[in-house]
Amino acid sequence: MKIPKNMSEEETLEKINLVIDRIAPRYTFNGYDVNDIKQESFIICVEALERYDQKRPLENFLSVNLSNRLKNFVRDNFGNAKDVEKKKISCPSNITHDYSNTLSYEEDIHLKIQMDEITEKIDRNLHSSFRSDYLKFINNVTIPKARRDQLIEALKDILYEDR
Repeated sequence: MKIPKNMSEEETLEKINLVIDRIAPRYTFNGYDVNDIKQESFIICVEALERYDQKRPLENFLSVNLSNRLKNFVRDNFGNAKDVEKKKISCPSNITHDYSNTLSYEEDIHLKIQMDEITEKIDRNLHSSFRSDYLKFINNVTIPKARRDQLIEALKDILYEDR
């Protein structure tokens, strides 16, 4: 692992983990576990250090690099935008529905954009104490009822704060 000149190995690993914790959960989708994505993300970030230009902030460099690599992975492995499976993968599994038989392609794309905005808003505003439960929830993993109810209330607060 190539360590930037102005940082220690510990600081570098801290930045890498910070970026991974923020970006990798956005790319969890049906069939892929959060920890698997985080492991792949770590490898991507370590490999990217070879190309790091010290004039830029490391966190920004790693964020852009990791996001692009994960987007490319989805694109390369799940076909084009009309592919129904990709539509299912692109949105959290418990709040999506296969609308391909009921909506036009334009309506479906509009719905996808709305879902992306919702997912982004949740990702930006969800308190870190709920992050693990949220990822379990969207991947249909059982969580205790009391905790699930707290999570749902937190999600309602986030989604309805503007109304």
